[in-house]
Amino acid sequence: MSVNDITHSDHFTWNRKVYNRLKIALSLGLRRQVFLAVSDNLNLRNQVAARLHSTLAYPVGQVLYKPVDGYESSTSAYPRLVTLRLNLNDPNPIDHVNQWLSNYPPPIVSTSKDTPGKPLPIPMFQIVGVEQLTKQPVAIQRLFLHYLRLTDENYSSLQTGLFLETSLLLWVTRPWLSAIQESAPQFWRWRTGVFVFAGEPTPSTQSQAVPESSSSPRNWDLEDINPSVLDESVMESETYGTSARELNFEDDLDLPVESPTNHPGKKENSKSFKARKEQQKSGDQSSQGNQLNQFSFSHINKQLIQLIITTINTSPGENGDDHQQLQEILLEIEELHSQQASVEVLARLYHHLGNLYRLRIEQGKSSSENLMVAILAYQEAIAYDETSPQTPEILNDLGTLYWMLYRTPHPSGDSKAYIEQAIEFYHLALKLTSPQEKPETHTRLQNNLGTAYSDLARLTNPSENWQQAVLAYSEALRYGAATMESLKYAACQNNLGTAYWHLAQHNQPVVNFKKAIALYSQALAQYSPEQEPLKHGMIQNNIGTAYWNLAQYEESAENLQLAINVYHEALKYRTPAKAPGACAATQNNLATAYWHLANLAQTTKESRQNLLQLSIAAYDEAIALAVSLRGNNLGFDLFAAHNNLGLAHYQLVMDSYFTGAQSTISQHLEAALTHHLHAINGFAQQPEARQTTLTYIVKTIRAFHNKLGIEGQNLGLSKVPGSLLPEILPKL
Repeated sequence: MSVNDITHSDHFTWNRKVYNRLKIALSLGLRRQVFLAVSDNLNLRNQVAARLHSTLAYPVGQVLYKPVDGYESSTSAYPRLVTLRLNLNDPNPIDHVNQWLSNYPPPIVSTSKDTPGKPLPIPMFQIVGVEQLTKQPVAIQRLFLHYLRLTDENYSSLQTGLFLETSLLLWVTRPWLSAIQESAPQFWRWRTGVFVFAGEPTPSTQSQAVPESSSSPRNWDLEDINPSVLDESVMESETYGTSARELNFEDDLDLPVESPTNHPGKKENSKSFKARKEQQKSGDQSSQGNQLNQFSFSHINKQLIQLIITTINTSPGENGDDHQQLQEILLEIEELHSQQASVEVLARLYHHLGNLYRLRIEQGKSSSENLMVAILAYQEAIAYDETSPQTPEILNDLGTLYWMLYRTPHPSGDSKAYIEQAIEFYHLALKLTSPQEKPETHTRLQNNLGTAYSDLARLTNPSENWQQAVLAYSEALRYGAATMESLKYAACQNNLGTAYWHLAQHNQPVVNFKKAIALYSQALAQYSPEQEPLKHGMIQNNIGTAYWNLAQYEESAENLQLAINVYHEALKYRTPAKAPGACAATQNNLATAYWHLANLAQTTKESRQNLLQLSIAAYDEAIALAVSLRGNNLGFDLFAAHNNLGLAHYQLVMDSYFTGAQSTISQHLEAALTHHLHAINGFAQQPEARQTTLTYIVKTIRAFHNKLGIEGQNLGLSKVPGSLLPEILPKL
């Protein structure tokens, strides 16, 4: 199958596979490799290139940990991967690489009295910007292809400097890939691999922003426990998460540093930078992003510059002073580099740049570009001064930025890698934080770590990762009693309760469900029903769900009754007027608890009839609210609820103790059939659920015949769509 055959819905899976293959190829660190990455979508290209740089430029932990066996693979200021933008005036990629290496040769490390030391490995290079050649004169385009045709000479010549020892990743669009194949066959012959990404083409004159996340970073509540399905019953529960500062932005140590501090570039007269600042101030605010392109930033990471330009160009409605401030900071950083300023001063300025973007993100502008700018800026700060007392907080910030990338749509499909990256940085920050000396920071980190592990558990290794979440939340509570606000402490208790609830699905269910109930109860005491009615009702719902689950293992009648009691308490606060979606979910849970209690062997015949009636009433309320919401913001499976309600109607009239008239029997059977038909329509894409529902429909038609005779059967069949009759009639 060719890439052109891939549908839009398959882009995510395809791009994730291509990205992983490309990352693995680069991670091997082989020499003399020529890779071609093909993407017509520049937004996707920018994100993948930035992600590769962030992941591969500086190995995680390299900045903070000592080398193994006395040998380092990189330093805090010398990268493993360098990103260069093609010089459109002289588009010679190999010359770009050699020029960078001549300016910044690998430093000698591990020098001692007995050993002379050895140079660090030569970094790999990825080159972007080839698509911009389309806007250049034909002569420039031919010159680029000419340089590529000289590949044989470059690899065989002794005058190519250090290029022979490196590997090259060249980003191109499909038209340029075809041009290279046809007009630069020598270069094409040297290729090691071609990695083609799927996506709609983006005009080269645009740099569109990735859509912002649908949720504000200040709304980081972890609302829903994944549904627990038993028979056709769907239980719902929720957790209350942490505030924006609680799940803080933390550090990723993969720094894209184009110009290492131990190899400063040529100095530039500081007066020229001051003149540039004055020119910037007098410029048109609407074109400030384009104005940045006029300046030569020889010391600042080019990917960082381009991302900042993108964020400026895609937010024209922002205050012009904000854009002006960003430009002045970049010019100041460049000037400080040219003056060989101290690493501490550079680190503080990069930290300030990261904080500006963090403020944007906290205001709800959590686009992928804003997140990545903050990440790169914070990484630069760490790279230049890893001994700063701010390092643990920056690491925390970077961890949370990666956590937010996990929750933000990204075409590369790297969600699992993002959340694992976040966890790595939380752990790095914890290694630098003493719980005795900084209990508040330690508590915040552990709470954030618990949230990250909770998300990872939904992707892979649930038992192991829920256990890690339990350990992290427990540690946060251990030190948080004296440092956390009461509501934040209660939120952490609730989250720990939810982690135990999930863990109970895999290990020691009775023990872990009881721990969840205890923690929910402790959290409930902190939420005043007068001041926090919705959160109070939410945790009541959580307690009810935990009791319902516990009832599947011991003291079924007692625990189901406790669940019913707590659900009724929750409904005092989760009302149709204030929280219709939450009310519907709790009504669904209540109906399921009634249904299970009715079906216990020890339930009396009188109680059974009453409980089924109560179950029907609660399901009716849940479904009516769900219909009024048009199925939006539901915490339960609406079609499963239809099936459950149909079963309750069926069981009520099939019970030997039912004494209703034939008209009443007919009403209940018609209602059962109607709800099962709703369900089978909803399960059209779920074969197993559809087949189960079809069985219920057949049983209901038989009940029509058994209770109401042939006329009843005909009545039932008259309500079945003709398309289903060929499946139903043979089973009757």
